[in-house]
Amino acid sequence: MNNKVHLATKVLPFMANYRRELRMGADISRKGKIEKMMKYVKRIKKVQEEVGVVLKKAWKEMRKQVDRG
Repeated sequence: MNNKVHLATKVLPFMANYRRELRMGADISRKGKIEKMMKYVKRIKKVQEEVGVVLKKAWKEMRKQVDRG
């Protein structure tokens, strides 16, 4: 389940929860690992921001439906 893209958020639940992918293919022994890690961190932060926006929108829609009744 954590390895499938969520329909609403369009990201893996594991990535949204743990800020990393299930399998990391990075070779940490190579040069430039700090730059790669910084790019990775920026990407994860962006994904979490996008997930937050989508979940907030979904919450508002669900709330609207609940309040109708």
